[in-house]
Amino acid sequence: MQTARRVENLASAIFNEMEQVKKKVEAGGTDVINLGVGSPDLPPAPHIIEAMRSALGNYNNYRYPLEGMPRLCKALADWYKRRFNVDVNPDEEILVLMGSQDGLGHMALAYVNPGDVALIPDPGYPIYSCSVYLAEGNIYSMPLLEENDFLPDLDNIPEDTANRAKLMWLNYPNNPVAVSANREFYEKVVDFAKKYDVIICHDAAYTELAYDGFKPMSFLEVPGAKDVGVEFYSLSKTYNMAGCRIGFAVGNSQILEPLGRIKSNIDFGVFKAIQEAGIAALEGNQDCVERNASNYQARRDILVDGLTKLGWHMPKPQSSMFVWAPLPGGRKSSRDFAFEMLEKAGVLVIPGVAFGDMGEGYVRIGLVQDKELLQKAVDRIGKVYTF
Repeated sequence: MQTARRVENLASAIFNEMEQVKKKVEAGGTDVINLGVGSPDLPPAPHIIEAMRSALGNYNNYRYPLEGMPRLCKALADWYKRRFNVDVNPDEEILVLMGSQDGLGHMALAYVNPGDVALIPDPGYPIYSCSVYLAEGNIYSMPLLEENDFLPDLDNIPEDTANRAKLMWLNYPNNPVAVSANREFYEKVVDFAKKYDVIICHDAAYTELAYDGFKPMSFLEVPGAKDVGVEFYSLSKTYNMAGCRIGFAVGNSQILEPLGRIKSNIDFGVFKAIQEAGIAALEGNQDCVERNASNYQARRDILVDGLTKLGWHMPKPQSSMFVWAPLPGGRKSSRDFAFEMLEKAGVLVIPGVAFGDMGEGYVRIGLVQDKELLQKAVDRIGKVYTF
């Protein structure tokens, strides 16, 4: 049985190999501390859970939802106004999704024909590339380099490539490199998109996981951004609702329409009980968001400060739930180092090369375990390595 060519690049061999080694290490009696997954380990706030629990008793909620509830779209529009001072029309400029990855994964199908070009950050979250592979498009990789503050150098994109490009994916605060973008960069992005008629797809899943008083901005805050693009926002990280699968595409209504058409032919929308929980999250007390960020900040400090004391130096991220750590001690292979640390210390991190060629030389460490386990991970690494 022969599979379609479009699926050949969808599964990462590195992730599959790491899972096999993890099972081997666990079979040997070591409890692996998994700092690889990007899934929140904390529960939603009680008022969010209660809203869902109450909605489960409403039998009308078990019908096909078909589309986003107007109250949910209004709640998100109000949230965008409060948080970013961005005006969004809830009736036309919001599309409710089964998580932001749902929209990111289908966006290329709405716009990319076989052979069309999409501009993808490298390193980058794998769904951006996967979506283009599914649409049988061609990828032009935009390197994210430390000397450029991990921002793509738009001036370095060849003119003919820019003219052929249909979509550009961006993600700030970024996964995996854990940096944010500023207004000046977004202004350049808008100018680039208008010049070359490129649609911008901005993944904003981590805007509320920010530390030390830093407040990441929305791409849509920049004048003209809504003319050229859409932003994908998720309740997964902000409110610890990752398993609920609820997110949004926000922005230009004409850009959203084809994505909505694809969605209407693939699924019947988000379960209404989950939408009710989303309304409670967006409209309710936001102290839970601040507590969540404070918790991740404390985890960040334990991990980064602890590893720095061991001699493994890395920057402290201002945002996201990850640390993008340069390989210590002159090591060259992120894959070899990650597998070695898993086998010797029982600590699982993701090799940077899993996110693209430009990820070589780094590992991604997730702040996805409690403070005690993170300290235990630091202690284990310190017993095995001298940096």
